[in-house]
Amino acid sequence: MQYKPLVFILSILLLTSLACGVTINLPVSDVKTGPTVTEEIVVPEIESTEPVDLMIEFGAGELNIQPGAENALVTGTVSYNIVDFKPDVLVEGNQVHLSTGNLEIKGIPIINTGDFKNEWDLQLGNSPMNLSVSAGAYNGNIELGGLSLLSVRFTDGAAEVDVQFSELNQVEMDTLRYETGASSVELRGLANTNAASVIFKGGAGDYRLDFSGDLQRDMDVTVDSGMSSVEIIVPRGVTARVLYDGGLSNVDLSGDWEKTGNDYYQEGTGPRLTINVNIGAGNLSLSNR
Repeated sequence: MQYKPLVFILSILLLTSLACGVTINLPVSDVKTGPTVTEEIVVPEIESTEPVDLMIEFGAGELNIQPGAENALVTGTVSYNIVDFKPDVLVEGNQVHLSTGNLEIKGIPIINTGDFKNEWDLQLGNSPMNLSVSAGAYNGNIELGGLSLLSVRFTDGAAEVDVQFSELNQVEMDTLRYETGASSVELRGLANTNAASVIFKGGAGDYRLDFSGDLQRDMDVTVDSGMSSVEIIVPRGVTARVLYDGGLSNVDLSGDWEKTGNDYYQEGTGPRLTINVNIGAGNLSLSNR
């Protein structure tokens, strides 16, 4: 797999240096690849009266997560061709920590024997848990529908990520929090999170928040981003209000949205979505599709 996000980061650094007339001297790190190794990951269910804290720490590569672990907390496979990408699994009480090993890339990586590979394919079980995913520059395809998630937190750098909740979360979630840098992020089926609040913080990027699904209760949403394009999708018939503070941004409306000043609303029935949006510069799109 060719590591496209890293090229994206270096391009930003280059363009920034040209725009500012500043020379940036970056160190170079020599990273050697080898034969591809595939390992199985199995974390048994944990007997505890407390919810499990599952922490996934992922560096560079491709991360795939979905439901499906049977009689286990986590199952899956990991394939890599850099020795220091060997995964670490640490279980302490009700805390489970999965990490990408101890590789530290300082500066620009020079990979001298071809493209590197670091791919995780994980399945999660139905135990009540607090899920945390911390990642660098990576590609993520993540399905979390139908699990029992009490809270979810994502933190990443320059990434291309698709997170979906295709089925209703089986327990009430406190907060879904997503913090990202210069990324392309799509969150789908957010009504199915069964969350009291959703907090999204982004830098420069393209972000889509789709609130389709079965909204069980009122949900408070905060979207805070820099120079970016943000699309918010709310199905027809859902009561929603968007309070907007946009600076230099534009707002595009399609569907059943109405406007009064910086207050955008859609009439509906049932639980209510209240969405506060702050964009430094860029574009906000509100739609029903």
